[in-house]
Amino acid sequence: MKILWKGLGTSLMMVGITIGQTLWGGTWGVYPAAAAQPLQTMSDFAAHPAKESILLGLQKGYIWKYPDGRFYPDKQIVQSQFVASLVAIRGVKETAPVPELPVGHWAKGTYERAQKAGILADVKIDPNKLLTKEEAAQLVFNAWKPYRGVKMKGYTHTGALITWGWMDPAPAGQPKFREDLPVSRGDAAKILAYLWKDKWQLELGAKWAEEFERSLKVTNGQIIGKVPKGDSNFTIRVSFVTVDNGRLGFLNGDSFKVELKKVTNYMVYSVHNNNDSSDAGLIYFVLPLLEKQVKNQEFS
Repeated sequence: MKILWKGLGTSLMMVGITIGQTLWGGTWGVYPAAAAQPLQTMSDFAAHPAKESILLGLQKGYIWKYPDGRFYPDKQIVQSQFVASLVAIRGVKETAPVPELPVGHWAKGTYERAQKAGILADVKIDPNKLLTKEEAAQLVFNAWKPYRGVKMKGYTHTGALITWGWMDPAPAGQPKFREDLPVSRGDAAKILAYLWKDKWQLELGAKWAEEFERSLKVTNGQIIGKVPKGDSNFTIRVSFVTVDNGRLGFLNGDSFKVELKKVTNYMVYSVHNNNDSSDAGLIYFVLPLLEKQVKNQEFS
């Protein structure tokens, strides 16, 4: 996947440094310099399947190495490590009480941020707990509710995340949705890379949506507007269904003027990632009042 990542880097790096300092001396074993560590030390993951995801996480500052400079990609991840990464990606700064952890506990600040963000909903707090797939997947869904809605009924958290493509299925010969399997630090890096990229693209999509809304005007029985130009990584489309069941579509940078009597009462704004077919925004506008309905794709 070749995408030009931009936007979140600086602020996310600063949050990563803060989290690293918070967990100093804990099971994550990071130190303040870890969030800005050089990437040339890859002695234990240079040939690992999660290499690119690990490098992205180290670069953006939401995962960390141990003080000896190693990442240990095959070591099972613990709850506090995964929670710290989710907090860093979300960029959470505010806190809420976590009475389960005493004052002075090395992970208390991180867990208080996670609590505020809803990441700990229905989760038993245990910073040293080795995570299974289902436990990690639940934390992901908790963290991602503001972006992708809620899990559809009929799936475990693991099954839904595997179906979505953000968690690897069980090895061949086993049931696909083995919720009890351990999650390694390499596995976690791959999941977290999806989350970082998804947050980045949804924020871009929202920015372009605001630009699009500012261009809209309904006058003299017509809707007038301009599709944001965006960039080459994304296709931005505004589409209408005509009353005779035809289609009108406008792409990046196009201006349009459409007679309302010739189209149905919905205008659709969508942003499509050209590199991996994911969506970065889907909004329905009810005509002629331009009432907005955000329809970003849910987990399934």
